[in-house]
Amino acid sequence: MNKKIKIALATQNKNKIKEIRKTLGKNFKFVQLYKFPKIIENGKTLEENAIKKAKAIFNFLKNAQKTVAPHLSVVLADDSGLEVKALGGKPGIYSARFAGKRCNYSDNNKKLLKLLKNVLYKKRKAKFKTVVVIIFPDGKLKTVEGVVSGYIATQPKGSNGFGYDPVFYYPKLKKTFAQLTAIQKNRISHRAVAFKKAKKILS
Repeated sequence: MNKKIKIALATQNKNKIKEIRKTLGKNFKFVQLYKFPKIIENGKTLEENAIKKAKAIFNFLKNAQKTVAPHLSVVLADDSGLEVKALGGKPGIYSARFAGKRCNYSDNNKKLLKLLKNVLYKKRKAKFKTVVVIIFPDGKLKTVEGVVSGYIATQPKGSNGFGYDPVFYYPKLKKTFAQLTAIQKNRISHRAVAFKKAKKILS
């Protein structure tokens, strides 16, 4: 790849941005927005929400007068969620606000563990899912997804990562995501899987 592809990320989550940049690598130039448009995530699926975010940024860049980036940037957006089988797939699209509108990561984990308090380990199956939406400068749209399966631990373990990482137990490595190093997580995580697929398309 001789010329770096300009990428506009439809997220303000610093943790996500860090992971995405590491996954995509050095052949991409990440552009800054002088302003971030308000996006209402009211879709019924992860894909719908990701598309809403991607289109909002695409239209913003298309109409913007002041931006560090030329308008001809590829827009990437994702929506991720934790789906717990014993809870009928919840929290799903509500993963970020599972414990309420102003909740934090700890609040969400506490609520999840409380709901699963009397559930046996073998019935605590869960999966992380990420849907990535790519919008090219000509408006064409593509979607890819990444999924990783595991279990919900009985208590938080580890201090790395973010979100539900401390309670998401990955059997193959016998650790929660929060016990993994950033390098380990970026090899196997749902977000890494999805963005690696996106990278192939962009490359």
